Amino acid sequence: MNDTTTLLPRPPGEPALTALGLAAPSPDPADASPHAFPDGGAWRVEIPSVEGPEALGVVLKESARLDVPIHRISQGSGVWMLSDAEITDMVGGAAERDIELCLFTGPRGTWDTGASVRSDSHGAGLRARGHDAVAGCVEDAVRATELGVTCLLVADEGVLWTLHRARTAGLIPADTTLKVSALIGPVNPAAYAVYERLGADSLNVPSDLTLAHLTEIRRVSGAPMDLYVEAPDDLGGYVRMYEIAELIRRGAPLYLKFGLAKAPGIYPYGAHLRDLTLDTARERVRRGRLALDLLARHGADGGMSPLGSRLPGDLNRFSDPSHSSDFPERS
Repeated sequence: MNDTTTLLPRPPGEPALTALGLAAPSPDPADASPHAFPDGGAWRVEIPSVEGPEALGVVLKESARLDVPIHRISQGSGVWMLSDAEITDMVGGAAERDIELCLFTGPRGTWDTGASVRSDSHGAGLRARGHDAVAGCVEDAVRATELGVTCLLVADEGVLWTLHRARTAGLIPADTTLKVSALIGPVNPAAYAVYERLGADSLNVPSDLTLAHLTEIRRVSGAPMDLYVEAPDDLGGYVRMYEIAELIRRGAPLYLKFGLAKAPGIYPYGAHLRDLTLDTARERVRRGRLALDLLARHGADGGMSPLGSRLPGDLNRFSDPSHSSDFPERS
């Protein structure tokens, strides 16, 4: 059990507000998450949207300059947008700093032939459409893990369950971690628990969930949570910097992610977006520094996982039928 109630000794603005008779009520200890990472930490840092070796180099250089600790780096365009040499370069660069590298798997609805995702209802969203799309995600997973990638980002429940079964069966390494994309993130405790049981080791939740929502989730699941402290515009553009300590207290174990509001999209990445991608990668690290400085000013910067930590600990799973009859061959 992790007592995160000690992470916020000074809420934002509290000394001045107290002097004016406007003190906030004390945090309720019952709202605090009882969970932690297996190393005992309450939070880790992730830099998202690092789209290739050059962007990775910029992030590593800037994190060293600004002294920003990083536990995970993730990419959004997909394994298919990187050559073997580029993946190998990224694996090596991340490994030198003992940082987990997470790459996105395969086809998604927005990059497929279906028109429903462009409609007002958004149809099936980012999910993998049909057997062939699932197969593309599996192909990406096998290729990436053979090249040394240890974390895979998924945007479909069927792909998640399939890759969980694949690592159980030894088709990909057993210590591969599976991360659920913010594009399909669960918004209630029941859904969060289902994703955990389908094989998720880390789950993005939408950045507009309230603090009470995080507490509700933590009453049913201890699976690590990913949350954009600053979300890209296509995910709402929310900036929750001043809530960061309370987000940790309620949401631990929590990956703090730093996206950028008011920045153009860069997926799928190509050389035509090079300058934008490198500039935004650099700024994401700076946003991380600002958040860490804020935590320090409030005396709430304790509880970070040791650098190099990546595994999620023991999680609840659905039982695996461990036979292929669930998916009959096509004739």
